[in-house]
This record gives sequence, C-alpha cells and structure tokens, in this order.
Amino acid sequence: MLDQFKGCLLGAAIGDALGMARESTPPDFQRLHEGYRRAWRGHPNAGLKPGQFTDDTQMMLLMAGMLADGTYSESAYAAALAKMYMHEELRFPDGAVDAACRHLLLSGKPGGVASNTAGCTGIAVPFGLLYGDPIDVTERVVQACSITHTHPAAHAGAVTVAMLVHHAVRGRSDALALAGKHASLEDVALGNKIRDAVRLADEGISLESALSVIGNDVTVYQTVPLAFFLISRIKDVTALLTTAAHVGGNTDTIALICGAYAGAVYGRSALPQDLLEGLEGRDEIESVAARLYERCTTKP
Repeated sequence: MLDQFKGCLLGAAIGDALGMARESTPPDFQRLHEGYRRAWRGHPNAGLKPGQFTDDTQMMLLMAGMLADGTYSESAYAAALAKMYMHEELRFPDGAVDAACRHLLLSGKPGGVASNTAGCTGIAVPFGLLYGDPIDVTERVVQACSITHTHPAAHAGAVTVAMLVHHAVRGRSDALALAGKHASLEDVALGNKIRDAVRLADEGISLESALSVIGNDVTVYQTVPLAFFLISRIKDVTALLTTAAHVGGNTDTIALICGAYAGAVYGRSALPQDLLEGLEGRDEIESVAARLYERCTTKP
C-alpha cells in the first residue's frame, strides 16, 4: 500500500503540473503535447516553470503534512494557509480561497465563502488515504473544507474525491461506483451528473461531445463529473493524464483528480518516469506520503 500512497500524492501533483499551463484555456485535442509546458505569456501561471504545480497541490501537501505529523486541526490549517497567502506563496488561488484567506488575515477568524468551486477538492485526498472509516472521512473533509468553502456542493465534491481515493487505494475495483454513490448521498444533483458522465463514457461518445454536455468549469458540478468521465474512458495512465491536461477550463484540478486516482490504483511504479523526474518537489512529496502511510498503519 505504500506504493499506492506515494502514487496517489505524486499522481495528483503530476496531473496538477500538467494542467497548470492550460488552466482556463479552451480545450485542445488537435495536438496532445505530452510532458510539462509553460503557461502562455500573460497567464496567471506564467511565472511557473514546467513541472511546477498550482495551489491545489500546495494545499493538498500542506494538509497531508499536518495529518502525517499529527499537527492538524482546523485552526492550525487555517493559520498555515493564511500565512502562505500573506507571504504570497499560494499560486493563483481560486476566488473562494483568496477571499477566505483575506478574511482570516483581517479578522483572525475563519470565514469560508459560499462557493461551489472545486478549490478545496485537493485537500480531500490525504483524508481519503489516511482514514479507514467512510464516516470519519466525510466529517473531517467537510470540517476542513469549511475553512475556505461553506457551500454544501463544494463539500460534496471534496467528499466524493476523498471517497474515490479512499476506495481506490484499498483495492476496490468498484471505487468509481462507490464514490458516485457517496456523491448522491451528499448532493443529489452532483451524483446525477457523475452518473450521467460515466454513462456517456460507457456509451463511447466522443470527448468533444462529452465536453459540450458535462462542461469543464471550476464548479464541482463540472470539474468532478468530467474527471469521472475521463477515468471511466481512459485506462492508460499517460493518456489519462495527458488528455485531462488538454480539456481546458479547470484543467489543473481535473487532472489532479485523475492523477490521484491513477496513482492510488496502480501505485508510484505505474506513473510515467519522465513526469516523475520533472516534477517539482518529488522527494518531498514521497516523504510526506511515506509519513502518511506510517501514520495510517500505526494509529490506533
């Protein structure tokens, strides 16, 4: 399972880094460029180098480190996130994260935003890895997400991603279906959109046509179902990550979810070697994953 823990966090970071350059751009399937690229000049991520990731992975690793070291609490996470924001270390944070951090710095108190964006889905990944009880996972993810996002839909999206990882890393071949059921319990509309996305994938609809139905924007109602569509459709890890990075819109988060799932299922050893070698902070990510695994296997 250690290989799967490492694969999950590394896969998420790789997906994020691949999608970083194309975040908020139109879909482009004419030339599927493999490997990392720079964002175009004038893009908010233009200052990042190929292989660097966005705030999604930064927040995921912050949470994973705190959980692994036993230092996590909602207040501690809020303080650490606000500190990163104050030092201008967060990379192009989503609007809800930005507003929540501003509120934290001005008032000293958490004040999440009623936003249904997918900006807190990344922090759900380590919860899904660490905790064995689905109820535990759900409650803890909702509490953590509330630091930045208070909208029930955002919580539902994050819980769905957490449960996808939770079941995948524990060897459940039906992880996608189980996570879809969790989505329906949290938010009927999200569950229905995920079910429809998986059905479209099974029916063999083209990706271009699927995009026109599912969408690719920053809300959990499009980001999460599109990730489920891609996971259902594409079984090759490299092709999954590359395609997710070209769907346009919220590419970094969509590809992060796909990468987290692929790594949780197939492990670190299945991730493309060139992408591992070019990934920012690879050794640190592996170290956090190993500590998280150790805590998972030794905690009472």
